[in-house]
Amino acid sequence: MTPVGSTADDSAAGDRRATLRLTVTQRLRVYVLEARYQFVQELREPAFAIPTLAFPLFFYLFFGVLMGTRGETLAFPTYVLATYGVFGILGPALFGFGVGLANERDTGVLRLKQTTPMPAGAYMFAKVSTALIFGAVVVLGLFLMAAYVAGVELQRWQWFALAGVLLAGVIPFCVLGLAIGAWTKARAAIAVVNLIFLPMATLSGLLLPIYMFPDFMQDFAILFPAYHHAQLALKVIEMDAGQPVVLHVAVLTAETVAFLVAAVIGFRTLAGSA
Repeated sequence: MTPVGSTADDSAAGDRRATLRLTVTQRLRVYVLEARYQFVQELREPAFAIPTLAFPLFFYLFFGVLMGTRGETLAFPTYVLATYGVFGILGPALFGFGVGLANERDTGVLRLKQTTPMPAGAYMFAKVSTALIFGAVVVLGLFLMAAYVAGVELQRWQWFALAGVLLAGVIPFCVLGLAIGAWTKARAAIAVVNLIFLPMATLSGLLLPIYMFPDFMQDFAILFPAYHHAQLALKVIEMDAGQPVVLHVAVLTAETVAFLVAAVIGFRTLAGSA
């Protein structure tokens, strides 16, 4: 039996849902505005913007240009162009997602966004696009420095392919940051990200070439997504360790799925304890 007044209640609920529906144009505008506000917010945060933009360029200037161009060839500046590019992509993705998400969740900003008609995808799009823009700026800066200061010479298709491979790494690293932000509190997020970011960058061969490490460290590096991303980038310039592309793509895909599952579990655990 249908309760009295249920039709009116259902109609009212339907009207409320109808008011929350967005047209395609409105949805697109929400995505663009959320991405814009996210980018401006990160740009105005010196603790985020300055290190993520300056550190990869500084490292390349010192090791790739000042130290690397002293030899007879430009092999070293060319090699670290790829690895520092991965380093430049890794930072914005981990800190933007990991620390940013943890802060927004603990301060109530994320809950406030959930009460609005904004699609959940707009929030994710804003985070990923911000990391992508910061990463693209770093990659462009590295390319200009490599070409006009270090004297690195690549074929045109290699420049474009290397840029594409580097920027594609935003996805797995953003998902890793999502998992970190889902499990950590705001006060601990920076420490946790640094504990993952710096050791992984070092052990994956981003700061120093992986071939300079002992054999057991090179074998251990296979566990890290940054290593596989770097090897894909190095393969474009024919300076990788010789492992197949399928291996790197498969490991990156599997680890991305694992990070996503960990993030979902973290959010559900948080929701259950709230």
